[in-house]
Amino acid sequence: MTSLGSFQTTATGSFPHLDGRAISEQLVAALDIPCWPQLPRRDFRESMYIQYGATLPAVRLDKHRGKIYFDTSADISEELERFYSHYLDDDLDAFALDPVYAAGFQDMISALRHAQGTVDSQWVKGQVTGPISFGLTVTDQDLRPGLYNEILAEAIVKNMALNARWQIRQLRSVRPEVLFFVDEPYMAAFGSAFISLSREQAIAYMDEVFAAIHHEGAVAGVHCCANTDWSVLLATTVDMLNIDAYGYLDNLALYPAELRAFLDRGGLIAWGIVPNNEQVLSVPAKSLAQRLLAGLGLIQEKAAARGVIITAAELAGRSLVTTSCGLGPASIPLAERAIAVLAQTGEACRQHLHPEARPEED
Repeated sequence: MTSLGSFQTTATGSFPHLDGRAISEQLVAALDIPCWPQLPRRDFRESMYIQYGATLPAVRLDKHRGKIYFDTSADISEELERFYSHYLDDDLDAFALDPVYAAGFQDMISALRHAQGTVDSQWVKGQVTGPISFGLTVTDQDLRPGLYNEILAEAIVKNMALNARWQIRQLRSVRPEVLFFVDEPYMAAFGSAFISLSREQAIAYMDEVFAAIHHEGAVAGVHCCANTDWSVLLATTVDMLNIDAYGYLDNLALYPAELRAFLDRGGLIAWGIVPNNEQVLSVPAKSLAQRLLAGLGLIQEKAAARGVIITAAELAGRSLVTTSCGLGPASIPLAERAIAVLAQTGEACRQHLHPEARPEED
């Protein structure tokens, strides 16, 4: 397996584009690890809370409201039986992404196939909505979150796990190494009075998806685009933590013991240091790189103050660079600027690691 780290670049999945082919080609050209683009403006069914739901039992599509929901008002036993029949048969094709819901997936496959032999990278990134975020966002007809229905919760977790496995096999047909992220933005609210979910349940749900990713030989990541109790995510079997480092890097320093244990088992961190909003227009890549490197030093200092040894150099070797979150809400020019700045920021960070490779200044 080709190693990960040393400030390789990748991105969160959503983009504002309507044409998946053009943005896929840009991502392949710009990033070390391109991700397939989710295009929610092309079709509301490309929303991360709809995109993976078509294969679930009892799911209904409300086109007028642009959402899906679970309908448990009638007998759903036949739908459950069909779902679990596919699951027990390990029928991954039954959990495939519908092109109507994810046009960008095949566009990225095509772009990667066309680029074979012209780029050095062996990596590609896939993503799926995490079971906690999906299950707390998508409700039934009575507005009860699907995750609070034990039958639906189990199906949600397994659906995401098998969709991940299907994606990985498709992506591996064009690149041998797959980084696969589970997107869990709802974890930012974990521990609040609004979520009736124990720490043990949250870890178990996510770990089942991570186990499926590992089953296919891929690297498992988790993305949370706001602050959270990082000790929960660090306690899972995930390989890579993806945080909004532009806004919340300092918060990770509050968990030095958990971070040390994560690093000891080979953990990596994808730092979302590039803003996904208008700030990216005014902050140069060199400044973002300096901000990230200073943040690594801060973690080293705070860990040392608690008797934990985590060096900035160790973190740098285990680091990737990303945008702070998805670019779906941005304008197309802003999103493309962010991708360009992301590539430049990764390069600026790598020059810090290898100063001998810096071009001579006049």
